[in-house]
Amino acid sequence: MKYNCELIRDLLPLYKDQACSSESVAAVEEHLSECPACTNILNEMKSCDETIDTPMIREKETVIADQARFFKRRGAIAGCIIGALFSIPVLICMLIDIVAGSGLSWSFIVLTAMCVPASLVVVPLLMKENKALWTLTAFTVSLLTLLGVCCLYSGGTWFFIAGTAVLFGLTLIFAPFAVHAKPVASRLGNNKGAAAIGAITLTFLLMMICIGLFSRANGFAAYTIAYALPVFVYMWGMYALIRLPKWNGYLKAASCILFSALVYFFSDTFALLVLGYGLRFPTFGFSFGDMLSANDSTNWLVLIIGTALAAIFAVIGFTKITKAPTDRRNTK
Repeated sequence: MKYNCELIRDLLPLYKDQACSSESVAAVEEHLSECPACTNILNEMKSCDETIDTPMIREKETVIADQARFFKRRGAIAGCIIGALFSIPVLICMLIDIVAGSGLSWSFIVLTAMCVPASLVVVPLLMKENKALWTLTAFTVSLLTLLGVCCLYSGGTWFFIAGTAVLFGLTLIFAPFAVHAKPVASRLGNNKGAAAIGAITLTFLLMMICIGLFSRANGFAAYTIAYALPVFVYMWGMYALIRLPKWNGYLKAASCILFSALVYFFSDTFALLVLGYGLRFPTFGFSFGDMLSANDSTNWLVLIIGTALAAIFAVIGFTKITKAPTDRRNTK
């Protein structure tokens, strides 16, 4: 044998923990292939470590599980206590309504109002998993319920307009986060972006329909359709440009900027055409003397600036594409 056993046995602890140099590893392995005695010593060292490590790992897992149950229990208790505190104003209003003989109208309003902060404080403490998703759902339901109760007791007809507007606003902000929640993401797979855009589109359409149906202005429904369609085109067009083309970031930025400028420029033209006013393009000029000329001037400014920015990003993007093959050839 090339190496003596005493030297190799001094290296065995480092070899077992993978803490020695490559030369030492080669020397140990060469010796072990020829020495059964040192091989048995190495096996005994490994079995001894397993005997010690296994109970320690189990104990660590037990401690972590016990602590998790402890904090969950404390969170549930804290949630129940906070929920009880939120119920105090409701009970006070119920007693006042009963004593005054005015029914329980204000009690229901206060009850639903207390559900809004409770959804943000109590729900995260009570839920074991997916706290953000459950909190968002509870907050949305409680807020819409509050609007519905206020509308009911005020005798108004504004709930559908306000409720759908709130729902659209929340969806616009939180839909990208909701689709990445574990139970939702597992079902959507690679369709998270389309699902978020679909949810935003649906709530926007619902809001515009309710505005058109419940608005008292004559012909307002036609205006909602005329100005809603360009928004749909813009949302899905941006999604397609970002998701579908296999371009680099600069070319995608150029296409998105140009598409945004074009949609903004032609939105009024499309709306007027749908409303039956004929085909009218913004008049070229930079006069801000009245509202119509100011609107046309703004449209042209957006189109010119957007086209210029898109051209700059496109040039950079094509430069990156042409340089990439050259760089690869040079590296070869």
